[in-house]
Amino acid sequence: MSDAIRRPLTHHGRYGYRPITEPPPYRWPQGRGLAVMFALNLEAYAFGEGIVDELVPAGPGLDVINYPWLDYGNRVGAHRLRALFKEESLPVTLLANSDLYAACPGLIESFRDDGAEIACHGRTNSERQGELPEADERELIAEATATLARHEGRPPAGWLGPWISESRITPDLLKEAGYRYFLDWCCDDRPIPFQTRSGPLMLVPYPQEANDANAIVVRRMDADAFADMVVDQFDEMLRQAEGDALVMSIALHPHVTGQPFRLKHLRRALRHIAGSRALIWPARAGEIADVAIRGHGAA
Repeated sequence: MSDAIRRPLTHHGRYGYRPITEPPPYRWPQGRGLAVMFALNLEAYAFGEGIVDELVPAGPGLDVINYPWLDYGNRVGAHRLRALFKEESLPVTLLANSDLYAACPGLIESFRDDGAEIACHGRTNSERQGELPEADERELIAEATATLARHEGRPPAGWLGPWISESRITPDLLKEAGYRYFLDWCCDDRPIPFQTRSGPLMLVPYPQEANDANAIVVRRMDADAFADMVVDQFDEMLRQAEGDALVMSIALHPHVTGQPFRLKHLRRALRHIAGSRALIWPARAGEIADVAIRGHGAA
């Protein structure tokens, strides 16, 4: 055995260990134990360049398989999902690329008119910010934030990075840009105060498992199985949340669950959740963050 002294595990230093068995310093409105958040990703992609979400591996030449599939999401799928959420009277947190205002005029605005919260998802999903120099990343955040503020009349409170890409200083830059919460780290069923060089930034739970892109596109899960996953996740979390304050978040993408044969199954899952409305708090991400910020004294 080596006599060398083993170094401690490298740690990010952003938050400490707090098990789910410890009670949180807040409760959701009306004492409800489970907040349910629907995060709908609306994304703009460049044609013929940059990163593209892939249904199938791109071949040589222009990619006229994956780009139109993504475009279908904004032209068709998003509107059908919007109608479904209205049908079930469930609130939406829209995670929107700022370039979408120009690429798809009226799309973000239609969700805003329905009462959706508009959070920022960077400029476009054809780029990642995690490898950018600090000045360039700061500029990316500033440009996307200014575009949303111009269209919405106020800056966004929340951020999800395109491709959940981060540098080591992304949370610091977000806090300095005025953000109150972000969703990049998928590590808990409760919001967590995330330490930055300018004070705490609230981390709101965002799912990697109950996420249609990861489940269906990456792991090739069938639409009915994904709907079953959402129902099972809800039923078990509702049970676990008794006397607690947990968050169940569901991530959706219109080019995935906006397809008609998948929409049918998603409708079943959303109706199951809506049927327990009296037992839960259907909430937007910013509302969840605000309760947690006040409870933790992390303003």
